[in-house]
Amino acid sequence: MAWEALDRRTAVIEKDAPAVLNEAVREKIRSFFPRYETKRAALLPALHVVQDALGHVDWQAMREIAEVLELKPAEVFDTISFYTHFWTHDKGKKVITLCRSLSCQLMGADAVKAAIEKQLGIGEHETAADGQYSFVTEECLAACDHAPCLLMNEKLHRRVKADDIAKMLADPNNDRLDLPRSDLFDAPKPPASTSESNPNPEP
Repeated sequence: MAWEALDRRTAVIEKDAPAVLNEAVREKIRSFFPRYETKRAALLPALHVVQDALGHVDWQAMREIAEVLELKPAEVFDTISFYTHFWTHDKGKKVITLCRSLSCQLMGADAVKAAIEKQLGIGEHETAADGQYSFVTEECLAACDHAPCLLMNEKLHRRVKADDIAKMLADPNNDRLDLPRSDLFDAPKPPASTSESNPNPEP
């Protein structure tokens, strides 16, 4: 097993590096504060907001998220490194997430994995040269009765076979959801004004 050597003497980001989070993104993060007792509790929503805005969460973004939430940058990195959903480098426009649970393994996930890697010319947690797709695996997608399964962004594909991959990748709508996207990580809507709630008030 090879261990990666890290140079702790060289800064990961420049001290005066330009900001990567604009005020709109920062304000969207702040909009979650009323939902929680502490700013720290808004870390996961903040990471989703930033990744949606930038496509990934790099070191500079981590530092700026820490400033907004009044945390240490290391605390932000600890959370990012725990979840495979977050990317610290550029990812494709669509992310393929293949389930590697026992159910999917038994039903042919390895063959599906090989087909994906062959079609895209990449391995796990890599991005295709054209920037269209990235590929990762997850321990379970909670759809064991539809094994093997995978996600195209947020859309679940059930009982996928290796022979299906080429056709799926060629489909421009392979990530289109049949249901509306959750607004969990969207900023809360402002309350309706009195005039809007009662357009014809009595004099």
